[in-house]
Amino acid sequence: MSGPDISVVICVYTEDRWEDILAAVSSVAAQSYPARETLLVVDHNAALLDRLTKEYKEADEVRVLANAGPRGLSAGRNTGIAASRGEVIAFLDDDAVAERDWLRHFAAGYADPRVMAVGGRTVPIWASGRRPAWFPEEFDWVVGCTYKGLPPGLVRVRNVLGGNASFRRTAFDAAGGFATGIGRDGDKRPLGCEETELCIRLTRARPDAVLLIDDRAVIHHRVPEAREHFGYFRTRSYAEGLSKALVARSVGADKGLESERRYTTRVLPAGVVRALRDAALARPGGAGRAGAIVAGVLTAAGGYVVGSVRARRGGATFQVARIEGDAHG
Repeated sequence: MSGPDISVVICVYTEDRWEDILAAVSSVAAQSYPARETLLVVDHNAALLDRLTKEYKEADEVRVLANAGPRGLSAGRNTGIAASRGEVIAFLDDDAVAERDWLRHFAAGYADPRVMAVGGRTVPIWASGRRPAWFPEEFDWVVGCTYKGLPPGLVRVRNVLGGNASFRRTAFDAAGGFATGIGRDGDKRPLGCEETELCIRLTRARPDAVLLIDDRAVIHHRVPEAREHFGYFRTRSYAEGLSKALVARSVGADKGLESERRYTTRVLPAGVVRALRDAALARPGGAGRAGAIVAGVLTAAGGYVVGSVRARRGGATFQVARIEGDAHG
């Protein structure tokens, strides 16, 4: 097998996703480009840690670890990075399954030594069996999936999306790990953007770094029924605004909001026009999608304003972890 060794990190926090976790691990085991190892990082849940340790005690290729840092997704990822042995570390959500060639497409991207990160495409699996008619594809990031407006194919990007991404190990040597205080913490408010902040920090530390998304590297992400409702849509949009304010505080608004300006000035207006056209043609959900886009923008903007005020007052802080792992080999 030519190409880099890849370690896969899956961060987990609740037994409610037991079957999803097993499915995620199985999808890694079935890869056409074998992973060197799978690391399951358990976020401060002793019962889940014990159960997974017993489940995989005979599986040499799977290691179960406790999050060594503060509660939350960022510290869990940092724990996995520090413990991993691969040249590349890939991240898979605990409620997602990867297609068979997922790692093969990631590995291909690293043939160019300038490439420091490769992300993929995340497709929603709606609990109800179909996308809600009112839910705009432009806002699929709300449920952790690839959204309409991202360019197709193999493209250079500002940042990859964390639930379906990989990084060269040297990226963390250059920039440090994921910042704690930005991303998710179990079932608390659904914050995000920790991968955006890391990617911007990486390209500042390594101006020659290339970050890619290859839309052939596909995972399928489960969207629970609770996230198909407008209440969650609004809550997640507000949390995104809070998170963007922290990112802008960390790396500056110019870079921190670079992609978002194009998204709000070009992608979203086009989405509203399409939705209103559908409404005029009496197609289901057109008016709802137009309204959701407008509501999502306003709610995210409100979160950004509140987050910016808090950040200026020192009420929101985060820390960048240095990755200090074992000797890798």
